[in-house]
Amino acid sequence: MSDQSSAYALRFISGKYQGGQFSLPQDGSIIIGRSSDVAVVLVEDMVSRHHARITVSDDVIKLEDMGSTNGCFVNGEKVKSSKLRVGDRVLVGTSIIKLVEASSGGSVGMSTVSASHTGRQTAQQVKTMSGDIGQVPLPDLFQLLSASRKTGVLVVQTDRDVGRVHFRMGQVVYATVNDEAGVEPTKAIFRILGWNAGSFELDREEPGQTFPSEISMSTEALLMESMRQVDEWRRVAVDLPPVESQLRIAKPLPGRLRELGPVELDTFELAMTYGRVENVLDHSEHDDATTGSALADLVKSGFLIVE
Repeated sequence: MSDQSSAYALRFISGKYQGGQFSLPQDGSIIIGRSSDVAVVLVEDMVSRHHARITVSDDVIKLEDMGSTNGCFVNGEKVKSSKLRVGDRVLVGTSIIKLVEASSGGSVGMSTVSASHTGRQTAQQVKTMSGDIGQVPLPDLFQLLSASRKTGVLVVQTDRDVGRVHFRMGQVVYATVNDEAGVEPTKAIFRILGWNAGSFELDREEPGQTFPSEISMSTEALLMESMRQVDEWRRVAVDLPPVESQLRIAKPLPGRLRELGPVELDTFELAMTYGRVENVLDHSEHDDATTGSALADLVKSGFLIVE
């Protein structure tokens, strides 16, 4: 391998080597694998001895799977060979690796990397599969876990909420937010996929874990529907009071209840029963965007008063 470094590097943004950054050669190739004779050594069972080769030639960067047992994934798709661009995410074993410009991140990335006299590079080891959802957006992470048929519990933590998503061979089967069992699991999934700041960690699933009801939608369908619902929720949320707000029924009512549509009437009854915006959203049989829109209309028309 050439001693000269190119303008590119591999940054580990998730996995036991998270924080490590490895310079690519200016012209040449490196091998990633579990064997001690490769350039980038990843010591974990899901990585083959000679897992993948990355070649740099005339500023073109190419990844090749070397017949690994568990495969290589680029941006959620399993590949045998793929050209890489800056920002692409590669999954090898439990490590998510991002191709970056070597100058980006500066000394923060390089401070965790050292080179031995053999030319191999090593990094500090941390959690088995964890990271920042600012670096690895949750839809991308879901695709990676689905494509690589992972089993486990994805724990997502924000400054306010904790989400748990259960994967079984790459399929999402159950989810909760703040361990609230009363929230329908697909609703919990759509809420979690709307988060864009926080951390994640993939934990082991407890043997024999069962759930009150399992999600039947494919991961791809969940992601597509979540994109629609997240966009709708963001549009509606600007007209909603904070979720911790209390609601009370206006007395006297500004009109007759029979004038309300079916969703508005359902939402009005939930507000009368539960009082709090968050609880209304949790207990509604409708998705958050639909319920939120009805709440906003009820407040605007004067049927509900925000306290």
